[in-house]
Amino acid sequence: RALVMNPDRTQAVYLSGRDELRLLDLESMESSLLVQDEFWGLQSGAPDFSADGKWLTYTAKRDFEDDVFVINLSDKKPMNLTRSGVSESSPAWSKDGKYIYLVTNRLRPSYPRGAGDVHLFKMALDFYDGDFRLEEFDKLFLTDTTKKKKDTILNIKVNPDRIWERMQQIGPRFGSQGGATVLKNGSSETLLFSSNHDKGTSALWKTVISPFEKTKTEKINGVSGRAALEVIGDKVYALSGGNIYTLNLAGNKATKINLSINFTRNLQEEFEQMFAQTWANIEENFYHEELHGEDWEQYRTYYEPFLPFLNNRADLRLLLNDMLGEMNSSHMGFNSSGTEESSQLRYVTLEPGLQFKEDEPFVVERVIPRSAADKSGIDIQAGDQLIAVDGLAIDEDLPRDYYFYKPARIPEMTLTLKRGDTEKIIRIQPGTSISRLFYEEWTDQNRHRVKALSNDKIAYAHMKNMGTGELNNFIMTLTRELKDKEGLILDLRYNTGGNVHDDVLRFLQQRTYLQWKSRGGVLSNQSNFAPADVPIVLLINEQSLSDAEMTAAGFKELGLGTIIGTETYRWIIFTSGMGLVDGSSHRMPAWGCYTLDGKNLEREGVAPDIYVKQSFVDRLKEKDPQIERAVQEILGGH
Repeated sequence: RALVMNPDRTQAVYLSGRDELRLLDLESMESSLLVQDEFWGLQSGAPDFSADGKWLTYTAKRDFEDDVFVINLSDKKPMNLTRSGVSESSPAWSKDGKYIYLVTNRLRPSYPRGAGDVHLFKMALDFYDGDFRLEEFDKLFLTDTTKKKKDTILNIKVNPDRIWERMQQIGPRFGSQGGATVLKNGSSETLLFSSNHDKGTSALWKTVISPFEKTKTEKINGVSGRAALEVIGDKVYALSGGNIYTLNLAGNKATKINLSINFTRNLQEEFEQMFAQTWANIEENFYHEELHGEDWEQYRTYYEPFLPFLNNRADLRLLLNDMLGEMNSSHMGFNSSGTEESSQLRYVTLEPGLQFKEDEPFVVERVIPRSAADKSGIDIQAGDQLIAVDGLAIDEDLPRDYYFYKPARIPEMTLTLKRGDTEKIIRIQPGTSISRLFYEEWTDQNRHRVKALSNDKIAYAHMKNMGTGELNNFIMTLTRELKDKEGLILDLRYNTGGNVHDDVLRFLQQRTYLQWKSRGGVLSNQSNFAPADVPIVLLINEQSLSDAEMTAAGFKELGLGTIIGTETYRWIIFTSGMGLVDGSSHRMPAWGCYTLDGKNLEREGVAPDIYVKQSFVDRLKEKDPQIERAVQEILGGH
């Protein structure tokens, strides 16, 4: 993969497997190992030749982050130019060989949550001065032969000393930029790159760097989104959104090339290719070197003979998910869809926000808090009987869902309810789900339980997942709830995972380290938010999974408090999506999560410090012994 040819197309380099950068002679077609390093079999960048074809720049992993390397093809000795704790990626040579362009966020690593906005930088390979006007004046008196000779011979010198001081941001200071394609036009250098700095929409941009002139950045009109670029001679092509464009750089315009190709699609052959790709991806990239001890070759031998008997895509999904399931690993699965499966009619369920009696399915038992029916001016009470929906009289021989199951979501509906001898029409704006409402109600009950048991001395927060939105809710909750409290209960029970463990743990580690005050004011703590000033209890159970387990393991290792509950689910691997030939994908567990003493959390999980089980009977009786024990732990230790 990532095959790149040198300028005269006599050599090429490409990545092979997880750890090889290979050099290919395009005349003899002989391949030789150039560099062996940690490239990974996925999420690896493409190398780039210098203009004279004698040097190469590429990226390799160090502690999960990309570092930029250069190598002289004559001595084949790699040199790490960046050697940092953040990722520098998409390196590209300047045409004079003096600089390397790259993208990076110098303040934030890429793992575990991504680097955020990355910007375009120009890194000088030596201590070069700026351009001199007098030098350009002297060139006017050189003969054409001298000028030509001087322009075509590169003298690339790489001096790593204080190279960080020689990095200059040249792209937009807002948004996020993609790696640059570098073109030369006389004494000017043109960079083509993607960026979303203009109103958050990704587009193709052009930056021209010319001696003695201000750097100019302009948008290439006619192509949107990220684009892959290819330079052939003096022509530049862009691939974006499945379309090919020619670029007119002088006019900052992209023109779509209209293509029409007729072909016959053979689903049987396509399924065979998808099977082969899926098997090979797992074999090469599965996080565990010993593939969980499974004989992966044996499973290919077992499942491959079923391929001729697949009748449709549903059969393929069943086959591949069964094969992937043999790995006994979390975060795996195969997804595929095709036009042959498209549905002409779909339905949605409208939720009025009412809970009905089990033995009287059209009689209201209660209004669900925060629902469509829980609004000022809507008068619905327990005991009200539903007798019509949107004017359609209720037939009690039909299931209740019949009246709320529609082919499309509608913004408003009317309910006719009977209370005693009185009928009334209620207008509501229905929702489409009530599971979130039941969750909010459950957390309310937990918060009230903690407040009552602790006499309002302990703050409570629950995270239902480890996503960015839930992280923000967690922090905002604690900025309110934690003030003047003597303890904190963080509840990760039933947490479905995500990727914000690092942010949660950093927040929980904050402590008061000084005080300040204004004249005449009172002393105030710094930091304003200091969860670690008070005892913290973390609640986990058998349905705390994925990133919740990562958080629990970090909480324990950092000694942030006591963990109460039951063992976690053992469901924590970081995954990427692997695309297949038809656009389908499967999940790839690409790196595992281990404790500092080497335990694989996917196999071990996280055990509580204090084991307390909540039984099914406890739930029926609305008892929560885990919360009760957490309150005792905090108040008893105070």
